[in-house]
Amino acid sequence: MQHLPIGLLQEQLFDVKEDRNLTIKFHPKLLLNWSEREAMRKSEGSGGTQLKNRARGDYDQRTSSTTQIKHRNAVQGSKSSLSTSSPESARKLHPRPSDKLNPKTINPFGEQSRAPSAFAAIYSKGGIPCRLVHGSVKHRLQWECPPESLSFDPLLITLAEGLRETKHPYTFVSKEGFRELLLVRGASEKAVPLLPRLIPVLKAALVHSDDEVFERGLNALVQLSVVVGPSLNDHLKHLLTSLSKRLMDKKFKEPITSALQKLEQRGGSFHSRYF
Repeated sequence: MQHLPIGLLQEQLFDVKEDRNLTIKFHPKLLLNWSEREAMRKSEGSGGTQLKNRARGDYDQRTSSTTQIKHRNAVQGSKSSLSTSSPESARKLHPRPSDKLNPKTINPFGEQSRAPSAFAAIYSKGGIPCRLVHGSVKHRLQWECPPESLSFDPLLITLAEGLRETKHPYTFVSKEGFRELLLVRGASEKAVPLLPRLIPVLKAALVHSDDEVFERGLNALVQLSVVVGPSLNDHLKHLLTSLSKRLMDKKFKEPITSALQKLEQRGGSFHSRYF
């Protein structure tokens, strides 16, 4: 018996050729081995298909999960964009010109995070005999009675306390009310007796951390000096220390210098005594 290579024998199983000079005989064990190999090949082919299907299933599952995550992120992004496109957020990004007339406006219907100040409480109860009139260009105060008929005690002190407010309408009412009250006839006689109580209140505004509060306090001090004149000199020592500290700030150097010059014009020379 002549032995041939396995590959050639497998080929001849499907296409048996007879040669007149040579007759090929197959050994039973060889046929059995070939059958086992063929069965194993089919089995491996079936297992590979299952592995491919399983891998494809895992890939499809991962793709589906990724698609769901992208969809969820897109929904959340659209919600966040809607929230930022609300009128309130748009107003913060692009303030309107009219917002300058109403800075930090109080919402009377909103919940307050803290108890109202003394001035806010008095104003809310009608303790200030004037009300704010909103105009298209500027605001003004409308008094319930002529200001010259009003007692300065305690109204002038209450308005001075309101200078420390940081929200509208309290800021405007206190600043404008203090100024208009000092313009009435006989204001000097009414204001001088109140100086011992007014000066500590004005000092509290001058040492306030808010720059706008400081500016209102400085303007109120100048307005008061115009009315009371030299009567203010004995009380300046309580205020000039606060002014000298702010004088180091370049932003306030010019307004403070101008205010000191006006105080000196109204009350006499004091610059050399305190600076």
